[in-house]
Amino acid sequence: MTATSTTHSERVDLPVTGMTCAACAARIERSLSKAEGVEEASVNLATERAMVRFDPSITQVDRIIDTIRSAGYDAVLPVASGEDAHSRARREEYSRLQRKFWIALVLAFPVIAIAMAHGRIAVLDFPGARWIQLYLTTPVVFYCGAQFYRGAWSALRHRAADMNTLIALGTGSAYLYSLGVLLTGGRDVHGMPAPVYFEAAAAIIALILLGRMLEARAKGRTSEAVKRLIGLQSKTATVIRDEREVEVPIESVMRGDVILVRPGEKIPVDGTVVTGLSSVDESMLTGESVPVDKTQGQTVFGGSINGYGSFTFVASKVGKETLLARIVDAVEKAQGSKAPIARLADRVSGVFTPIVLSIAIATFAIWFVLAPTETRFALALVNFVSVLIIACPCALGLATPTAIMVGTGVGAELGILVRSGESLETAHRVRTIVLDKTGTITRGEPAVTEIMATGIDESELLQLAASAESASEHPFARAIVNAANERGLVLSASERFSALAGQGMEAVVEQKQVMVGTKSLLESRGIDTASVATFLERIGSSGATPVIVTIDGRPAGVIGVADEVRPESAKAIAEIRSMGVDVVMLTGDNQRTAAMIARQTGIDDVRAEVLPSDKARVVKEIQAEGKVVAMVGDGINDAPALAQSDVGIAVGSGTDIAIEASDMTLLRGDLRRVVTALQLSKATMGTIRQNLFWAFVYNVIGIPIAAGVLYPVTGWLMSPILASAAMSLSSVSVLTNSLRLRSFRGTLT
Repeated sequence: MTATSTTHSERVDLPVTGMTCAACAARIERSLSKAEGVEEASVNLATERAMVRFDPSITQVDRIIDTIRSAGYDAVLPVASGEDAHSRARREEYSRLQRKFWIALVLAFPVIAIAMAHGRIAVLDFPGARWIQLYLTTPVVFYCGAQFYRGAWSALRHRAADMNTLIALGTGSAYLYSLGVLLTGGRDVHGMPAPVYFEAAAAIIALILLGRMLEARAKGRTSEAVKRLIGLQSKTATVIRDEREVEVPIESVMRGDVILVRPGEKIPVDGTVVTGLSSVDESMLTGESVPVDKTQGQTVFGGSINGYGSFTFVASKVGKETLLARIVDAVEKAQGSKAPIARLADRVSGVFTPIVLSIAIATFAIWFVLAPTETRFALALVNFVSVLIIACPCALGLATPTAIMVGTGVGAELGILVRSGESLETAHRVRTIVLDKTGTITRGEPAVTEIMATGIDESELLQLAASAESASEHPFARAIVNAANERGLVLSASERFSALAGQGMEAVVEQKQVMVGTKSLLESRGIDTASVATFLERIGSSGATPVIVTIDGRPAGVIGVADEVRPESAKAIAEIRSMGVDVVMLTGDNQRTAAMIARQTGIDDVRAEVLPSDKARVVKEIQAEGKVVAMVGDGINDAPALAQSDVGIAVGSGTDIAIEASDMTLLRGDLRRVVTALQLSKATMGTIRQNLFWAFVYNVIGIPIAAGVLYPVTGWLMSPILASAAMSLSSVSVLTNSLRLRSFRGTLT
């Protein structure tokens, strides 16, 4: 499980601009890690963010930004609301790429046409054609491709090399060589004008700009889940002040404000309903498609959508305290984190560019030595450029983070908050799931399961018991009252209510002395329970707790109260077991009650009468058997076990989501989401492996072909233009493959 941070450190997420490949991210990460006061740094190429944990007594955010700038990049401070600077910068960058691509395409097209004609098309074979190529290529290189040269120069100043270095060397070599031939009138060994490669420089830049443009667009789509969540936030709220309805900006809402919500409106912040009733759509927050009825005293959440009725509520959580804000923060943290599998790509990317440069230089040297004299320089240059251009560390750098971004975003839409890439990776390896019983397998609230009466109608027995219990706050009392309400029974007023701690209560209802309590309570009062002994045995054997009701000192019946199994638990547990995962139930209840729940849900391994402090020990014992263990609990009482497990999954009710206490949080207490979480982990890891495989294979195959290994057999050489197209498509293909995860729905379809 992911360790929590120290209490003295702070964390900042800084949008970073100027990164083009994994080598860029690695360089920034190294610089930040070496900076004084920085405890942890992680730079994500896909999200274009640096997540930095630092000691505020040693360093500050502005110094961290200076460190990023000194590495040759830029960072901006995120803002609390509205469109932040990073979003604007990303949109502006896409517009710049789009504009430069179209300029490059328009200018490069005639250059390519002249070059491809090879003098065989009269209209394109005219004096000065090469000069036209120069005039058209120059703005493509120095305007459209300026960012690559600036990036390469920045890397050189920092004694590093990245994707910009490869592009700048490749296109710069082709352009400068061609310019030199044109200015000197260079000729080959046959006295013919030496070939020029203006079309290669122009086409390469145009195609790379196209790839970057498509890549930027796809990156934006990977974070659509977060954008949709942020879009749920209402911009205004109708606050009741001085008995008047006042519309105010959402930022002005304060705790304690009374807010009016009309039909169809978004609920602006979290709070408790005061008046009115309605049905609220919480699907975007919890993944639960069925609207939830809201009445007085119930909690509503900002971002959910009101249904048919109007109501007022008191704001209890505003700003970053709301459930929606916490969900967005959790998803952004997860998307900015790294999975352990990413370390392989990071290690390769760190040495990738120097290796490619070495291969390119070796390619030039071999071709210059072995090629025929009349073509050796031209062939050496073309293959040198092809090797530089086809190499693509971008695909390696994007393989893991893009899949993590999409996977965590989809999880949020399904009501599953994933805290980190590491937990998402670990979940698919889980072989044992330990389930806390109360609130996880069961509803967590006692309910009436059976009513047995003697000498009186069952409804009358329940009505008298509920009337007597109406003044009590005990969970069993609430269960009995709820059962009466569900049956539409009208409760009577009670008098002389007296709670008997740990045993029951008594009161006068309709001039009858009613007592509701345990067998020991009745025996202490000298009341014979023989007449209901059969009822006690039957209800007790079912796993429920028997509560005896007496009227005027005589037993009138027994009410069974138990924590009911959730209707979906048995099916979810069966699905977990079908995945080859063992299921263990932990509970502090007695063995008989635990066995009853186990029979209903199909669990074989039951650990009953386990104290909360001992649950972590049980998890540790299972881990000692070499199994990867996930613990599913409420995130509070089960905190030690959640911390001990390899993946801690907290089941939240929507009001007490233990995001910081778990690796994953289920926004609804539905065990089917545990199944979906495991499936999501498996699907995400499958996508990452596909991405890494194709990124590695692309370079392993592409670089040798670009170097000319097929030439001795086939006589075929890769054009630098084809190499640039392949390079651009490699990154886009990785992003597109990751985006396929957006259709994932698991068992919740």
